Amino acid sequence: MSAAADVSGLLKMGDLAERAEVSPATVKHYLREGLLEGAPGAGEVVRTSRNMAWYPPAFVERIRLIKRLQEERFMPLRAIRELLEEQGEERARDLVDRRDAIIDQALSRTEQAAATDRADLVARTGVPEDALDKFAELRVIGDGAGGYDPDEVRIVEAFMAFRRTGFGEELGFTVYDALRYVEALEPLVREEAGTFLHRMVDRDVPPDRAVELMLGAAEPLRQLVGAVHGHVLRRELARTRRGAGGR
Repeated sequence: MSAAADVSGLLKMGDLAERAEVSPATVKHYLREGLLEGAPGAGEVVRTSRNMAWYPPAFVERIRLIKRLQEERFMPLRAIRELLEEQGEERARDLVDRRDAIIDQALSRTEQAAATDRADLVARTGVPEDALDKFAELRVIGDGAGGYDPDEVRIVEAFMAFRRTGFGEELGFTVYDALRYVEALEPLVREEAGTFLHRMVDRDVPPDRAVELMLGAAEPLRQLVGAVHGHVLRRELARTRRGAGGR
């Protein structure tokens, strides 16, 4: 390509990466994988020298879409390429929009629940205020500035019920033990949410129906987690006993 090639309106690699909010290395990887070809409204890449190329601005939105499919739907690049080739960018964007609609409706429904203010929570549960402060510091629950949502109230109630069984600070059990469960559950819940959204979106389940299914499953899932915990605890005690007997 000669130096006189028309590059008006095109972008250098650095500008393309900056607008798409990714690194140049990511753009180059997408190019190698053939993910940017066929982007709507995109013309050809123009090469003005061996080490200089100019890219269509339409690549910006394609790159952003690919990142969203990777990060929000956990799709590998191979699957994204197949989706774009077989169903097109419009369908890919529809999948992302459906996912967002489900999340927005779910958050809207859960945020409508009445909040409990700090004084009421302390009075109802007997939780020490310094424990609430520590819970907030560890990000187990919020700081209560706008009140505590029903799940945060359940966490505090469960913590205090646990303490009433005899597991107090004198035995070394503190709010940090609650943090252990949050850290253990976060990867599971992240995978669970991703799987749920993936299945609902791929099957074109309407957002309102998807939210009904998700909220309806919340209590059975709590029961399942509790039952699995009890089963695994007994299995771990038995394993420990066998290990101790073998020494």
